[in-house]
Amino acid sequence: MQTIKTNFYWIVAFLIFSGGCTKPKLIEINSERLLKNIKIISNDSLEGRAFSSIGNNKTQKIIIANFTKIGLQTTKNQKFIQEFPYTFKGKKRQETFPIRKPKRNFSNVPDTTVIGGNVIGVLKGEINKSIVITAHFDHLGIKGGKIFNGADDNASGVAALFEIAEYFKKKPTKHHLILAALDAKEIGSLGAEFFLKNYNEKENIILNINLDMIAHSDYDPELFVCGLFHNPNLRKPLEKIKSNQIDLLFGHDEPKNKEQSDWTFSSDHKVFHKENIPFIYFGVEDHKDYHRHTDNYASINPDFYIEAVKIIIQAIENFDKFLID
Repeated sequence: MQTIKTNFYWIVAFLIFSGGCTKPKLIEINSERLLKNIKIISNDSLEGRAFSSIGNNKTQKIIIANFTKIGLQTTKNQKFIQEFPYTFKGKKRQETFPIRKPKRNFSNVPDTTVIGGNVIGVLKGEINKSIVITAHFDHLGIKGGKIFNGADDNASGVAALFEIAEYFKKKPTKHHLILAALDAKEIGSLGAEFFLKNYNEKENIILNINLDMIAHSDYDPELFVCGLFHNPNLRKPLEKIKSNQIDLLFGHDEPKNKEQSDWTFSSDHKVFHKENIPFIYFGVEDHKDYHRHTDNYASINPDFYIEAVKIIIQAIENFDKFLID
């Protein structure tokens, strides 16, 4: 009888131990292609991808070429590119397109209208509900003669979009996946606002997953998930994610938390949040190269970035299953 009891406790202990040591799910991506794409998007030739600049327009074409090669579909009756106008006025116009000797109230600074452009691709699912995955591609351009290439901010998010599309092209989801490379985040999320305002099936969007700065972790390998304070029901799919290389942390979304900055309105996910669409935002904390010309390919952490993209793919898979119920 004692032997049976002993064996029983060993079995229970083994099951507990085994359950607590779940291995990370194997996610296969083309890491070499991922790093090649972030390097291309953060190259000097794109001159920092400032909104309405030549480099920004070149970036749009790179994204379109990748979406086409992967085999993404366009949204209904549209091309990949979704153009929108914006008029610079007063102080903002002077900062962007300076004239000589502006008056203090900028009354002699003429308005200037430019054209921006989102790039939107679609992977069709089985049900008429959509998960929108966003990453902005614009950055700060050239300042003081230095190119602000924005490798982490946010070439990292855009290159991740390509790899996410490649992965789910081979492993289709139940939900439609809308992959949206958005313009004009750095001047107020204008691209995100235009996309959502003009998206004909907004009522069918059940989740926004926003990627902004996911390739640079100077100290501990930490990737943050923002949004659970506002959407606590989305916690379970994220808790299932396992990684031996990155700590996936929840936070930066509580307005009254004085120990952390609140990222609720820090990137394009804010546009979805304002429309009561649940969001999950993946990003890292500000680092020494944030919004500096040193945010280039050489300053990212390649191994961290590769693992971060795998974690995000796991999250998309988990949400696709979880949100069916």
